[in-house]
Amino acid sequence: MSAGLTPTYDASAAVHLAPVTVASYLLHRLHELGVDHVFGVPGDFVLGFLAAVEASPVHYVGTCNELGAAYAADGYARMRGVGALVTTYAVGELSALNGVAGAFAEHIPVVVVTGGPPTSAFATEPLLHHTLGNYAIPQQIYAHVTVASSLLMDGHSAPAEIDRVLTACLAQRRPVYLCLPSDVVDEPCAAPLPFVWPLPAPSDPQALQAAVSATLAMLSEARRPLVVAGVEVLRFHLQPALAALLEQSGLPYTTMMLGKSVLSEQNPRYLGLYQGDRTAPALLRRIEAAECVLQVGTLWTDFNTGGFTAQLQPERTVSASLRSVQVGLTRYNEVYLGDFLAALTQALIFRDIVGLLPAVVVPRREAAEPPPSDSTLLTIEALFVRIQAFLQPGVTLVADTGVALFCAATLRLPDGATFLGQTFYGSIGYSIGAALGAGVAAPGRQLVLIVGDGALQMTCQELSTMLRYGLKPLILVLNNDGYTIERLITDHSFNDIAAWRYHKLPDLFGGGLGLEVHTVGDLRAALAETTQAGCWTVLEAHTDRMDAPESLRRAGASMAKTNHLT
Repeated sequence: MSAGLTPTYDASAAVHLAPVTVASYLLHRLHELGVDHVFGVPGDFVLGFLAAVEASPVHYVGTCNELGAAYAADGYARMRGVGALVTTYAVGELSALNGVAGAFAEHIPVVVVTGGPPTSAFATEPLLHHTLGNYAIPQQIYAHVTVASSLLMDGHSAPAEIDRVLTACLAQRRPVYLCLPSDVVDEPCAAPLPFVWPLPAPSDPQALQAAVSATLAMLSEARRPLVVAGVEVLRFHLQPALAALLEQSGLPYTTMMLGKSVLSEQNPRYLGLYQGDRTAPALLRRIEAAECVLQVGTLWTDFNTGGFTAQLQPERTVSASLRSVQVGLTRYNEVYLGDFLAALTQALIFRDIVGLLPAVVVPRREAAEPPPSDSTLLTIEALFVRIQAFLQPGVTLVADTGVALFCAATLRLPDGATFLGQTFYGSIGYSIGAALGAGVAAPGRQLVLIVGDGALQMTCQELSTMLRYGLKPLILVLNNDGYTIERLITDHSFNDIAAWRYHKLPDLFGGGLGLEVHTVGDLRAALAETTQAGCWTVLEAHTDRMDAPESLRRAGASMAKTNHLT
């Protein structure tokens, strides 16, 4: 449990309340935290809990497999704050493991609920189906990708354990694990008191003041300061605090891939995407010339930094992370990011940095002059020019690892847009389940999923789940004949995949619209038809197998060197 947090459950205060069951207690807590849907697959050990879900305010969304459920819970959590998945013991929960690992890597709060064998089996460990002989193994495996876990062995201790585990999930924004044996599901327990949401540990007052003073001193001497907004701002819901700082200060800002859509990209102070030496040249010059760069919640991953090519000078950089601030070469510990943003905002004086200096215009994807004819074969650049124009305010844009992610990251998103991409863990196939979860979490928004053909073949079943539950996304399949991201590292036959007719998936799944495009004219007509149809749509776009943005080409070359393939 994080410093400054205390357990939220007081058994002595609740014993007089009417008993409830362990399952209803857990579901009440999930609903209280904003989880209106859980994703999962049935199995005999979890059927009793799923029956309790059906009787609760929480809705069950059945996925095709457990990995899809984990990806969906991740996408749901990115939209709603917390997500949850339900599996059966061992065979189900271990199938979901990769999706939970991705949530752990990217600080996504997901609650894993596993239905276990009865408590007597945990005591004697008979060779039941789905088990491994040692019944502790699944929880031990999950210990590496969760921040808290519990085996709920009785109704007396379950409430306190549930609250302890959920508190850790919220405080650390990472997955947690609860195993509910089948005979404990309906066991009576004390009723829940109102949940006490965890608060961050307070900052050390002296360290906070010193960090703010040192930051002000560096900013005051800089003609061209700017802010790099990062993923911790998103994960810990500090966007309003950062927006207030930018409004008060007048500072321009950029983002990195992990922090894309953290703030509006239509604001005139938004400069564009920073990714080390893969950054647009004008923006890269602007960043490297800044006398002070204020990094807020950034993580220096390889995708974020253009393969670790970001060259910010430490003596001209303020790095504010969740629990510390470094100004130049001096680090101030026990400074909470939210406190730092608030105190710095209060002390700053507005400076019209953008107005005083030549503006860096965020590159917009615009059709080449003269525009290509309708008969021109489709290219990645021409495709994303038109996708840019297709996106509506408030869109949820989901992109899979590879060409899709690296192209989507450079789009200038409309106001209110949310961007979902697994830009650290990078599990190919993640986007389909994540789009399902995001669509369930925010059903009224335009939903656009961009996925490569190789990624789609890994998890395509969940497209049918979207259709089953009434979602109406545009599913843009980049058919470039295999794993282009891997071809750009080293091109061999093992990067080939089976040729599917992706636009025929609506026929297979029993609904929706399927379209196939080869040319610019095909694409123009298809997007118009998609808009008018207003239904679940698969748009299969054919491009050359080596057609990719320059940033991905350079990433491929960097990975080839790292892995001794050159």
